[in-house]
Amino acid sequence: MAELVVALDVAEAEQGIALAQSLQGTAPWVKIGLELFTLGGAGIVAACKSMGFKVFLDLKFYDIPNTVAGAVSAAASMGVDMLTLHTQGGETMCRAARTACQQCATKPLLFGVTVLTSMADGDLPAHKGNLGQLAVSLAQGAERWGLDGVVCSGHEVQRIKQASPNLLCLTPGIRPAGSAVGDQKRVMTPQQAVAAGSDFLVIGRPITRHEHPAQAAQAIMHSMS
Repeated sequence: MAELVVALDVAEAEQGIALAQSLQGTAPWVKIGLELFTLGGAGIVAACKSMGFKVFLDLKFYDIPNTVAGAVSAAASMGVDMLTLHTQGGETMCRAARTACQQCATKPLLFGVTVLTSMADGDLPAHKGNLGQLAVSLAQGAERWGLDGVVCSGHEVQRIKQASPNLLCLTPGIRPAGSAVGDQKRVMTPQQAVAAGSDFLVIGRPITRHEHPAQAAQAIMHSMS
């Protein structure tokens, strides 16, 4: 069954902690991204772990292999359960991340970002082709390089699962019917993403900006079952 990951994409560390507290006992996962981690650092990870959440650290590592390997080790030492790196960093970088992860006492799931869901065909510099096909190709690389899964839009999940059945798929750009799309372009409803085969659904604003975040999360989880 697909699992809900609530994106704590907020502008203050205290607000992120308050949101997590309001969601205790509902969603199993929270996502800590660039903004919140920059504000709260390892302390925000520790706070969420202490509340019983699994933590998805979404920093999208993309650098020389040695630097990415070190970053993976540092993230694992904080006890995160899942993290991201860019598959466009290539085989050597991704394999270095895998090796570093295997040497850690705790081993987070490694997910490779394929193509951001905020992008549509024509948006990626130096690539004028179909982004969906690029995502499938990058996912095949991720499987060969030892990653546990990929981050992709719901529109690519079926093709990725067919080409790489052992990969997990984490899908951002999820919007319940009637929700504002915002800066996302390749979106799906929770029901559509689950039907496509997504293993993790990342949802932020429809929950975090709701008057009652826990109720919103519960309603979405019910629609996913």
